[in-house]
Amino acid sequence: MEARPSDKAKVRKVKVVPHDQNWSKLFRAEADEITAIFGQEVVIIHHIGSTAIPNISAKPIIDILVEVHDIEKIDDFNKEMIERGYQPKGEFGIPGRRFFIKGDDANRTHHIHTFQTGNPRIECHLNFKDYMIAHPQEAQTYGRLKEELARRCPGDIEGYMAGKDGFIKEIERKAQAWREGSC
Repeated sequence: MEARPSDKAKVRKVKVVPHDQNWSKLFRAEADEITAIFGQEVVIIHHIGSTAIPNISAKPIIDILVEVHDIEKIDDFNKEMIERGYQPKGEFGIPGRRFFIKGDDANRTHHIHTFQTGNPRIECHLNFKDYMIAHPQEAQTYGRLKEELARRCPGDIEGYMAGKDGFIKEIERKAQAWREGSC
């Protein structure tokens, strides 16, 4: 089936840009907003994803991991999130997560990944980020991979994501081993 013109306007473009020092400020401002909404449910908020890794290219979307006491209560905040420009997406393919995007499907500025304390995905995200910060050469390799994939797949977010998948899984494996060895 051919896409309708309105569907074509919503295609997510793959845009990878050099690291921006303002990403950490954008994270902090948004973390304060999320804390104001979720209140006492918040345990801690982390800046994750490539915008949290110094000096590498990334899609200019701030990824935020919110660790909460009770994941089921997060659905109660959907109205407030919508009022602040977020779209609630539910689990969005990852059981035990509540996912929100700020902006629309084609033009996002923030992703909020919310997990209940103890969910193993929290450790996975943090290990990945910490490993990449501690291993800047691998981080640079990742940044170059993303730049190349963005050039090859400018209108194909699924192709872009698939192109990163093997590298990410390998880094997740290395990060877990590194974390276990460094404790």
